[in-house]
Amino acid sequence: MESTTAGNRAAGTPDRGGIEAWLRLGEACGLSRSEILDHRHVRPGVRFAVDAYVGFARTRPWVEAVASSLTELFAPDLMAERLAAFEKYYTWIDPDGLQYFRNRLVQAPRDSEHALEVVVAHCRTPAEQDAAEAALSFKCDVLWAIMDAIDHAYA
Repeated sequence: MESTTAGNRAAGTPDRGGIEAWLRLGEACGLSRSEILDHRHVRPGVRFAVDAYVGFARTRPWVEAVASSLTELFAPDLMAERLAAFEKYYTWIDPDGLQYFRNRLVQAPRDSEHALEVVVAHCRTPAEQDAAEAALSFKCDVLWAIMDAIDHAYA
């Protein structure tokens, strides 16, 4: 798997994109690249939730897909907490693999600011604003479904 030029720019690194950083995180946690790429460890509820979100983004108006990404507004603080927890409690993970989270500390604020600008510019009517709010709510439901599926599988 090779990163795209756009993915490289988004990751802020000259030779590796966001997907590559995600793969390195999985490897740092002890998974082989083939285990990550063939999705053998993805729980069915997680797969269902992710597929529902991808389907939403493909079939809804583009501005609603952008609005659904506004969960990123809360990502920087969450990513910082997540990174600190990984560094404190999961010392067996290769620190280089945590670059995925470090990248998100920079990317999430930029992505969410752009998404917010798009939504404010294009969601002018009450109906458009309601649709944007519903899209964001849907994304929150997707994230809860992912967390519930993981909790159910491993708790």
